[in-house]
Amino acid sequence: MISVPTLLSTLLLLQTPPAETPAPADDKAASEQRAAAAADAAERAAAAAERAAAANARITEAIKLLAQEISRAAPDLATTGPDGKPVAPPAPKPDVWNATVGLGLIFITGNASTVTLNGAATAERKSEHWIYSAQASGSYGESRAPTLEGQEQAPNQVVALNAALQLRVDHRFTPQISGYILGRGETDHVKSVEFRGSGEAGIGVIWWDVKRQDGSESFLRTDLALSYARETRFQYYPTRTDLPDVSLGGPRAGLAFRHGITKDVAFVDEVSVLPSLIEGSRLLVTNQAQLNVRLTRALAVATTFLVQYDSMPAPGKFPTDTSLSVSAAVTF
Repeated sequence: MISVPTLLSTLLLLQTPPAETPAPADDKAASEQRAAAAADAAERAAAAAERAAAANARITEAIKLLAQEISRAAPDLATTGPDGKPVAPPAPKPDVWNATVGLGLIFITGNASTVTLNGAATAERKSEHWIYSAQASGSYGESRAPTLEGQEQAPNQVVALNAALQLRVDHRFTPQISGYILGRGETDHVKSVEFRGSGEAGIGVIWWDVKRQDGSESFLRTDLALSYARETRFQYYPTRTDLPDVSLGGPRAGLAFRHGITKDVAFVDEVSVLPSLIEGSRLLVTNQAQLNVRLTRALAVATTFLVQYDSMPAPGKFPTDTSLSVSAAVTF
């Protein structure tokens, strides 16, 4: 049995707070040493960062001075010519229309009478995402057979009467690939084509577009599209007769090629192939080859050879027409 004095002394002992145990002297000294070492390491890191920043500043200044010295010693290719003399820097090319107009004429009088006039015009405008182009052409010709002096002159016969207008808009998806829409209207009375209106939509691919240092250029583009045309027919010569109208439709493949032989001589070729898959099997092929010789910066002489093939022309007409013409062309 526990006595009362013993119980009281035990309660008093439990209520008395325990005395704090003093830290060993060795642990306190170690903590102070670690704190001092950390402070010393931080000072050394700060000093190293300052030295690195100063070194970077000196290197940057040295590179700047070296670039300045090189620019003073080396000629500026953009502002000096081949002889080292300064020239004005080229002005940026404005986003404007580039147009070319050509005109050819043959006029004969005397024992025979012939007049043939042909003309062509092209215009193009390029921007970062769009290409706008327009083409127009036309020809007119009359001829009178030779007659003896004193005989009644035979009436003139029309040997050429045609015109065409084409508008095209390309949207560039990339510098090489574009989608386009095209509209074209044409007439040819000698071939009994009163009017042919056509439209197409397709994709154009520029395989290369190179401008050489001598000023010559090389360009190749191919087109693949779906085309539809409605052709109204009327026979004008030799007698006027109405003819049934026809439609054309199918895939069209096109090619446009330009190669600069020299900076003043260029060969241009445009090919179009359209196999019609409606209203019977029909094939239309056009090939226009041209040799341009530039006489001055704005004036050139163009020799053009045109071949047009139609597997199903109007009744009584030949399937193939060719023409060779020489014209003067002015570029704006």
